[in-house]
Amino acid sequence: MDTVRTIAAMRLVRTQLAEPVGFVPTMGSLHEGHLSLIRRALVDNASVAVSIFVNPTQFGPGEDLMRYPRDIPRDLAMLANEGADAVFVPDAAEMYPTNFTTWVTVEKPSERLEGAVRPGHFRGVATICAKLFNIIRPARVYFGQKDAQQVLVIKRLATDLNLDLDIVTLPTVRAPDGLALSSRNAYLGVEERQAATVLSRALRLAETRWLAGERRADVLRREMAELIQTEPMAQIDYISFADGETLTELETASAPALISLAVYIGQNRLIDNLVLPQAPY
Repeated sequence: MDTVRTIAAMRLVRTQLAEPVGFVPTMGSLHEGHLSLIRRALVDNASVAVSIFVNPTQFGPGEDLMRYPRDIPRDLAMLANEGADAVFVPDAAEMYPTNFTTWVTVEKPSERLEGAVRPGHFRGVATICAKLFNIIRPARVYFGQKDAQQVLVIKRLATDLNLDLDIVTLPTVRAPDGLALSSRNAYLGVEERQAATVLSRALRLAETRWLAGERRADVLRREMAELIQTEPMAQIDYISFADGETLTELETASAPALISLAVYIGQNRLIDNLVLPQAPY
């Protein structure tokens, strides 16, 4: 496995990779969700490249950039064990050199939900993804459904800029108790970890009620909120029933709809979602 830290070195390694190349962009602190993307990429492609980069431009003031979990040696060992062919591990100065002034903005999918509460977040995401796609030149790029809005933003980026690649989205990987796997779960103490299952329990409640025939989105939002509020450590940021393509909030929860939520567990902000219809997990 080639591990490189500069754009020039990555481009050189890229010339040696067998086609087609699959690509999994990550911020490191890898978990089973990331590994599921890499395993699928290995099935679909002759070579797989992975990036590890904690992208500073997608973090807002007061967010967790400095404490975001990092363990590059562990991550590299995991990637070697999975059979990745190349890993790109740049630093911020490599990706954003002095006098960097070019930004990519994907307007409509970026304006709601996470975009509304985290101004500039998706500008950072779209810009770094555009740069990485240009450096790696993959045939396919792999994302998890957990970051559903991010996937919509990147799909729009790829379509609007006529990028010659496929965006592949795989299901959210969950712990046995339903909690969506996330690098930020490392922040949770024992009691917070248990409390965090309220996100997936609220999603399951909404799904069960929808499958039973309830279509009023305001009723489903309210019932989710009532369940979350039974958990003392939880504070709701938002609950959304939205069109799965436009993220416009729905009055009637018809399929396919995206149910998503952001909830603080103590000081830790977690997100989760599911798409209707979906088999219960």
